[in-house]
Amino acid sequence: MRDAKSTRLIFGAGSVVLALALTTAIIALTGNDPIAAYFNIAQGAVGSPNVAANVVVSWVPLLLVVSGVLFTFTVGLWNIGIEGQITLGAIFATWAMRLLQDSAMAPGWIIAAAVAAGILGGVLWALLAGALKTFGGVNEIFGGLGLNFVATALNLWLIFGPWKRPGVASMSGTLPFAEKLWMPTLSQQSRLAPVPLGLALAAIAIAFMLLKGTYFGLRLKAVGKNPTSAYRLGIPTWQHMMLSFALCGAFAGIAGAVQVTSVYHRLIPSISSGYGYTGLMVAMLVNFSPAAAAPVALFFAALNVGAIQLPIVLKLDSSLAGVIQGFLVLFVLVGNGVRTRLLARRKGAL
Repeated sequence: MRDAKSTRLIFGAGSVVLALALTTAIIALTGNDPIAAYFNIAQGAVGSPNVAANVVVSWVPLLLVVSGVLFTFTVGLWNIGIEGQITLGAIFATWAMRLLQDSAMAPGWIIAAAVAAGILGGVLWALLAGALKTFGGVNEIFGGLGLNFVATALNLWLIFGPWKRPGVASMSGTLPFAEKLWMPTLSQQSRLAPVPLGLALAAIAIAFMLLKGTYFGLRLKAVGKNPTSAYRLGIPTWQHMMLSFALCGAFAGIAGAVQVTSVYHRLIPSISSGYGYTGLMVAMLVNFSPAAAAPVALFFAALNVGAIQLPIVLKLDSSLAGVIQGFLVLFVLVGNGVRTRLLARRKGAL
């Protein structure tokens, strides 16, 4: 056991070193100073209380997404359609806000209704992907990608059609909601809202407890390892697959609702902000472990926020953060594969 843990640590550290080394080489080849690039990323992430708060704001929807995909990954499903589930959550939240904004209902209850509607939207879109997989035989990757395109098209149609700004359709999105319908922030200068942060922390705690400490989590793992054997042992496999999709969609729907009620205060074309795909990378990087999900997601959020000032200071594109993230995931996956083969050979030799 110790040998396996030490090997995992060695390969993990080696993967990080290789990812940073390759990224450094790429920066150097562009004629820029790698040290200056990394310094500016760090400065852009933690250089002041406001930018640090922005990191947490970015961390919240990412952590919600990661909490959701941990369920579908555990059951052996690649829920690529989570981007669309975020978008549908945002659409349903916007619909609820538009429906109730002029009512006599208290603002807090309107926001709560918007979050509940977001959950409903995410769950419905996730269950559609699950039904295509379970009953239609459509691979969840292809089905999810297709549903992502449909969700994006629906979002654009609403923004430029029924929900467009009075007299003009704008890429800036729908008309912003009244300030009283925004989730309260820590201060007027801060974008950080306590309620979404609490929801994100609750989501990862729920994922940890269900996957690590319950019979339900053990069943999900059994289905993910071998659906046929799990079915023969009496575990209802397709029901667990659909339930994992529903849980993932619920958390994605909350993320979409948070984007509408706390971050943008309206529906915009890129409302998902790529959090679905980034969440998939985080889940792969932590090897589907809920315990490691929160700090790794925070690191990814810091990279995304910190890289924003690269174009301003060094004329480097902010997509450098995505390069670092991609290399990290790639080398960790390769390292895990090599480590697994080495351990298998060692066991065979014994």
